[in-house]
Amino acid sequence: MPGLMLKIKESLKDMSLSERKVANYILNNTEEAVGLFIGELAERCGTSKASVIRMCRTLNYDGYREFALALASDVASEKEDDGAYTDIRAGDDLETIIKNVCHNSKKSIDDTYKVLNSKDVERAINIIHKARRILFFGAGASGLIALDAQQKFIRINKCAWAYTDQHMQATSAANLSKNDVVVVISYSGETADIIESVKIAKESGATIISITKYGNSTLSEISDINLFLSSPETMMRSGAMGSRIAQLTIIDIIFTGVASLEYPYIKKYLDRTKLVTSKKRSKK
Repeated sequence: MPGLMLKIKESLKDMSLSERKVANYILNNTEEAVGLFIGELAERCGTSKASVIRMCRTLNYDGYREFALALASDVASEKEDDGAYTDIRAGDDLETIIKNVCHNSKKSIDDTYKVLNSKDVERAINIIHKARRILFFGAGASGLIALDAQQKFIRINKCAWAYTDQHMQATSAANLSKNDVVVVISYSGETADIIESVKIAKESGATIISITKYGNSTLSEISDINLFLSSPETMMRSGAMGSRIAQLTIIDIIFTGVASLEYPYIKKYLDRTKLVTSKKRSKK
């Protein structure tokens, strides 16, 4: 699956100086790097073959050959791409704002698809399917995603709760067990209160599933399963627009996967909840 350039950009901060030389060369000379032998790439970067191999492994590739194939695939995919993220600038006319916001939201989903590992998604779905209780943790804008997830899973009669308050997160985490799962939603993966609650949940024996940006973070390091998203938060995107769309998409994928596994059993709950909520609509 394409997504190598996204992985390189998100992983730069975790690389050594020599690995970063290789990564930066590839980012700045992408098409030229395609097809190079490992020795040629090392020479152009002013580093060693060993540094190239280490960079490949930092990006979770077994070796240079696998990396080179992924690079060629990514370059081919990028040629079909519809452009980079567009920042929202002061003074833009309405038509530009509409176009940019729609473009950025669509690209956020497309880029998340590129870095989302289907095997990790499958593991997350199976664990949630078997879990006794499902807790969703989030703060700020990510807390809204947690509430959306709670609403979805309650519809299929799952024991699901969303907590956005740090004290409620910590309290609930302390009473979990190995049969429970916590889905943690944090774009940065570094929110202190969230990390503290996750550590408590982990000590209680619960499985931790994170929904966070691609790359190493405190949250990704302590989670059992990481579902990565890709969406830069640019200058005026203080409302976390791109990451919110990507997070919602991952929640929808998980929910749909669990509902599909349990469909013969949960169909009656979907029908019941649809019926009772339809009665809440105004009658014209």
